[in-house]
Amino acid sequence: MAGPFDGQFTLGVEEEYQIVHPETRELRSYISRLIEDGKSVLRERVRPEMHQSMVEVGTQVCANVAAAEAELREMRLELSRLAKRGGMRIVAASTHPFSDWKTQEITDHERYHGLVGELQDVARANLIFGLHVHVGITDKEVAIQLANQVRYFLPHLLALTTSSPFWIGRPTGLMSTRCEIFKRFPRTGIPEHIPSWAAYQSFVDLLIKTGCIDNAKKVWWDVRAHHVYDTVEIRICDMPTRLEHTIAIVALVQALMATLYALYTSNMAWRTYTRGLIEENKWRAVRWGVQGKLIDFGQQRERPFVELLPELLELVREAAVEFGTVRYLETIPKIVSEGTSAQRQLEIFVNTGGDVKAVVDWLIAETMRGLE
Repeated sequence: MAGPFDGQFTLGVEEEYQIVHPETRELRSYISRLIEDGKSVLRERVRPEMHQSMVEVGTQVCANVAAAEAELREMRLELSRLAKRGGMRIVAASTHPFSDWKTQEITDHERYHGLVGELQDVARANLIFGLHVHVGITDKEVAIQLANQVRYFLPHLLALTTSSPFWIGRPTGLMSTRCEIFKRFPRTGIPEHIPSWAAYQSFVDLLIKTGCIDNAKKVWWDVRAHHVYDTVEIRICDMPTRLEHTIAIVALVQALMATLYALYTSNMAWRTYTRGLIEENKWRAVRWGVQGKLIDFGQQRERPFVELLPELLELVREAAVEFGTVRYLETIPKIVSEGTSAQRQLEIFVNTGGDVKAVVDWLIAETMRGLE
């Protein structure tokens, strides 16, 4: 793609999947076997996670959304094939409807043993699954400034991806239970406004010097300028169940970052709000998802998410036209009208008289919808 965004805004997408048994519907420890079987096709794109019942896949650097879509589709199909070969299934959702973290095996790896040793049950109970989207930004200073600006929109992205309404067999009353589980980790949530890349480096260096962390990978904010890759990483999203929804979110994130970049390079910027104010909107997204209201801080009033969404899509439209991704963004209003994964899971739960296994059955089918 040529144009004012040429050479920037490449994409990398990381997805975390559940491994479940189709009869018991429980999470199963299977990652070691799955990775061994998948080496020939998935190669370095498949990785273990802390719990043996979780598998993470990550794309290579993708030039555009279409390339990301093709690779995510290929990996989801291959993961499903490998899981089925072992009598398992994969599920895309940010919490399992009923499996208990206390029964899950920890992956035998130095990194995970270290986390458990440091964080104890906070780490053991972190049985959650997410979607991370990297957007290529070649200049670290620009990356920090765009990370600052995009903070305002993180609750909007979370609302659109909510998929974790259950925890250990109970509907929690939240659309994103995952966020409330993860906030128990240190260095999570909406970050403060960071003045510069140098200021961020000084922050990380101080934490390393004082023994708080051993590297910047343990800064788990909802958005971060990556310490190794030339990317801004959006980490707030729940794991959408349907691949079509994931791709729409990836396209929205790319167009949003490009829009903010265009403002930045024109000596303009999205208005800066404090972490505390943005966290208020995050809580609303956690609690009600797209069915709730967010605060329009410019107007200083609540507004229904369904009213704010067209404004967001209009804001990023020019960038989407430039990228050729308008067709992907057409899925975003459908997510609201048809319901996020969290909403659909709760509907299944209510309609079956509280059958969490029926919810898992729906998740298994929905994860592969349109792919097989």
